[in-house]
Amino acid sequence: MAIILEKGQRINLEKGNGSKLQNLCVGVNWGAIEKKGFFGNKKVEAVDLDASCATFNDKNECLEVIYFGNLKSKNGSVKHSGDDLTGDMGGDDGLDNEVITVDLAKLPADVSKVAFVLNSFRGQDFKTIPFASIRIYEGTPTRVNEVFATYDIANDASFGGSVSMVMGIFYKRNGEWKFNAIGEATADRDLKGTLSTVVSKYL
Repeated sequence: MAIILEKGQRINLEKGNGSKLQNLCVGVNWGAIEKKGFFGNKKVEAVDLDASCATFNDKNECLEVIYFGNLKSKNGSVKHSGDDLTGDMGGDDGLDNEVITVDLAKLPADVSKVAFVLNSFRGQDFKTIPFASIRIYEGTPTRVNEVFATYDIANDASFGGSVSMVMGIFYKRNGEWKFNAIGEATADRDLKGTLSTVVSKYL
């Protein structure tokens, strides 16, 4: 059964039987914005959120950034499924709009942290997005074998006015990989600024 995470919760990346998780997908699912139009008609506004991640060493130096403009790390241990420009236009379909896969066993030896962030490309306020969630699972972007953890990152009044978010961080402690579910909106307007906040506040 999947763990339902709360903001600030830290968990080990392992199954209930203690076996380690290695090939992980971090999927993000979000919805388009519904607005009332003329004569009671609904108008659906596409939402372009961008999931990205960055790898860091023990000195908190950024090693690589994987995002819609760079879909794969140099050694292929981290991959991005590609850019989704709209979100779910017809309500929640239960599928991830963007997926980042991480093979923990293949990460370069100097990688000790992998930070996941979310940016609203068109500057749409997170508070206006009807739903957004993260799930960590074993499988591929098109096949879910087993969901390990889920995390709801929408419907929070504190997100009002924000267009960037630090979702969470994989981090290595005493040779074991763990996850910190951060879920904090930031005042940053782009990916570069959000990663600077990651370094200054969360690593």
